[in-house]
Amino acid sequence: MTGFVPDHPGAALRVSPNFGPRRGSARPDMIIVHYTGMATGAAAEAWLCNPLAEVSSHYLVHEDGRIVQMVREGDRAWHAGKSAWRGETDVNSRSVGIEIVNPGHVLGYRNFRAVQIDAVISLCRGITMRHGILPERILAHSDVAPGRKIDPGERFPWRRLADSGVGHYVAPARGGTARTFVPGDSGAEVEDLQSMLSLYGYDLQVTGIFDARTMSVVRAFQLHFRPRRVDGLADCSTIETLRLLLQSLPRAG
Repeated sequence: MTGFVPDHPGAALRVSPNFGPRRGSARPDMIIVHYTGMATGAAAEAWLCNPLAEVSSHYLVHEDGRIVQMVREGDRAWHAGKSAWRGETDVNSRSVGIEIVNPGHVLGYRNFRAVQIDAVISLCRGITMRHGILPERILAHSDVAPGRKIDPGERFPWRRLADSGVGHYVAPARGGTARTFVPGDSGAEVEDLQSMLSLYGYDLQVTGIFDARTMSVVRAFQLHFRPRRVDGLADCSTIETLRLLLQSLPRAG
């Protein structure tokens, strides 16, 4: 494929060869947000279009707000890798991927620029309208790949997106006096925590044991919804924020 009409009005076009058809009858019902984790936006754009990389994304948002589309929304980009959400393990077939230029934690993680986030908001609004994507299915790469990925990280302004009508968000709850759960803890309260995380969508078995996997999922949750302290320990603030998120989900029927 040498070209196509961009799905998002105003987006520039640079076609990546790294894509394929969505599998089965899958249609996009998720948006997955990433950061590039590379030194420059130009390097990231080149890598996402390099056939040797075997990675891609539907969109790249540069620091100056420029939006580049590389894969049609109707096609399957290769951005999520090994990931899962609500039992779905082929996240690439069910999602639109957005890479946001930021060097990431290894190369000098920094705040995202306002003009860049404005562009992300506009892009998410358009994708949501075109595909009927629910707010609670606009997710971080770390949400669908906990323990493996940490992007877009604790500096990504999810609250600002929510204030603009993009994504599912509640103000993080304050800390309290309830016990903090740490690795090695077990029992009914740990089982309740795992059940709530699984119910929200995280890929986590309910075992009643606060193991390494549970800690990774709690950390992923904190990166998105309680970024003030990201340590993987289930304190009162983390648990109450999770309860509030579940309570604010639309009820089926």
